[in-house]
Amino acid sequence: MSEPPTTDQDVTRPLTTPVPPADGLRRVASAVLGDLRAVDGALYAAVAATPTPTLDRALRRLSHTADHSKISFAIAGALALCGARPRRAALAGVGAVAVASASANLLGKRLVRRARPDREAARVTLDRHVPMPTSASFPSGHTASAVAFATAVGTVLPAASVPLGALACAVGYSRVHTGVHYPGD
Repeated sequence: MSEPPTTDQDVTRPLTTPVPPADGLRRVASAVLGDLRAVDGALYAAVAATPTPTLDRALRRLSHTADHSKISFAIAGALALCGARPRRAALAGVGAVAVASASANLLGKRLVRRARPDREAARVTLDRHVPMPTSASFPSGHTASAVAFATAVGTVLPAASVPLGALACAVGYSRVHTGVHYPGD
């Protein structure tokens, strides 16, 4: 039979102090978030530094037109005039906008509290500017609402998925192009 280990050979004690799982996870999450912030900032700076005079006016107008989901409501109004199924799609889209807008603007922004980008420091040209919102940057209410509308309408009317999805992507990009959001918002 073997003898019990002496104090120097105690096999029940680890050789190193383990990192508690929560601390290790917190460190990894912090490192990953730091890397994502760096990529986000670099993408924002790249968009700001890229001259696109032919797109500036159109994207500024798109961003402004997407305020308060005006584009989605206009499309929903048109769909409502086209029969029962498009009317159901319109109702689903408007409902999705309500949920997404409330989630992003009343909950998400208050929880995350991400500061808006500094478009002056990034030298976003004045031709791109829309009014800088006073709310937090993340998540983008414009993008969340546009994606929710496209998804809900596309579920009922699959043929609308691609054009509405493309429009939602354009709305999201317009918010970055005008300097009021980071790409990750």
